[in-house]
Amino acid sequence: MSAAHGSRLQAMIARLAAQRAHLDDAAARIAAVPGPVLEIGLGKGRTYDHLRRRLPDRRILVFDGSLHAPADLHPPAADLVLGDFRDTLPAAAGSLARAALIHADIGSDDRAADRRLASAIAPWLADLLAPAGLLLSDRPMPSPALVPADAPATAWPYYRYRLG
Repeated sequence: MSAAHGSRLQAMIARLAAQRAHLDDAAARIAAVPGPVLEIGLGKGRTYDHLRRRLPDRRILVFDGSLHAPADLHPPAADLVLGDFRDTLPAAAGSLARAALIHADIGSDDRAADRRLASAIAPWLADLLAPAGLLLSDRPMPSPALVPADAPATAWPYYRYRLG
């Protein structure tokens, strides 16, 4: 949390507003891009719910370590992949169509662990991304295959990439 955002409540509002702005903008930008949407990190299901409402005709595949979202926010069993991202993403890379949109919400309170995880999965996310697709993330994704993409200005840092 940044001191510039004030209280934890203010920081949460800024983070969620940034997520919504990026997701809404990306949903419009990928309208003509074929492929599924990948939600990396279901968590409580808030962004998954937002994506399924914004993109009702898209298949949304969800990856997470465990399922702990409310039951009404569970994806269909065929669209849920549980396990460590470092195992499940490489396994999926050969069997999935390249994604029009990937949303990676992997952040925790442990920034060092987040950097290690992002470094481990960024190459796999690049492999899963369609040529005209977008990758959104709450953490920087270091990969030579990814370049920053135009994004809405928000009060909270959010990262957007395309293939370079």
